[in-house]
Amino acid sequence: MNNIMNSIIRKNDPIVIGVDHGFGNIKTAHCCFRAGVTAYDKKPIFTSEMLVYDGKYYIIGEEHKEFVPDKMSDPDYYILTLAAIARELYLQNRTSARVYLAVGLPLTWVSEQRDNFKAYLLQNEAVAFNYKDTDYHVEFAGASVYPQGFAAIAGIVKRFQGLHMLCDIGNGTMNVMRITDGKVMQKECYTEQYGTRQCMLAVRENLMQKCHVKLDEPVIEQVLRFKKADISQRIQDVIVDSATVYTQGIMRKLREHDYNPEIMRLYVVGGGGCLIKNFGEYDPDRVTFNEDIHATAIGYEAWARHGLATAKTKAGGQA
Repeated sequence: MNNIMNSIIRKNDPIVIGVDHGFGNIKTAHCCFRAGVTAYDKKPIFTSEMLVYDGKYYIIGEEHKEFVPDKMSDPDYYILTLAAIARELYLQNRTSARVYLAVGLPLTWVSEQRDNFKAYLLQNEAVAFNYKDTDYHVEFAGASVYPQGFAAIAGIVKRFQGLHMLCDIGNGTMNVMRITDGKVMQKECYTEQYGTRQCMLAVRENLMQKCHVKLDEPVIEQVLRFKKADISQRIQDVIVDSATVYTQGIMRKLREHDYNPEIMRLYVVGGGGCLIKNFGEYDPDRVTFNEDIHATAIGYEAWARHGLATAKTKAGGQA
């Protein structure tokens, strides 16, 4: 009898889907795609990444989003959230589900923007849309908003004994957090508008000035990630030099927030971590890189599942 009841409860439980709303890429626990949305009133010619919602057609992922400090003012992030949900449901062989969203905001924005972002994501109790020629129906069971970066280490933060600094480098922002003996120092959490987009802009400007060349972002990203691409050495050198200067800026900002490599360890998360690894000067014995781009979304999900399980346990006890 208990097994039957547990089965019924599990079926009624919502599916928790973590979405890391980056300015460059949208990440879930299993997927990653560019945070770009192009809207059309009529069906476009190329439809491989098309999402249809509320009578409009949206092509997903052709380019990155512009930096906006308030995502709730941008309707595109709702469309990107639907695409993220669809990708995760597809992997589970589902086209309909009750979904609980687990998302985040930059460290110092969470307190002020949490309620508005939650309301933005839950603006509809249920939604029907089509993505990649598949119809989806989603009912929203709720949402939780967590601090970016920290979600990637929330499950292991107690291991951070001594002095640590967390650095989460995204496309739009860089989040910095100081951790002492496994405890977050809330007064020493910072958000800088110094994400990898700043590096990309500097690279493109220097390429135009020094080489009179306009280079597509995917090629530049290849050099930033792997330190090489199918381009001339002259152009590659300009990209490397620009990335090196940007990385020096990251380290300078960390020092402004009292980072001292002699007395504290550095833990780097986010897609921009490859820039420090490839172009920075650091002691590899005192710097750890979490290169899993899905780590934050996975952390959101774990955090939400724990919260839902705790709430259910308390509700059961009260009953």
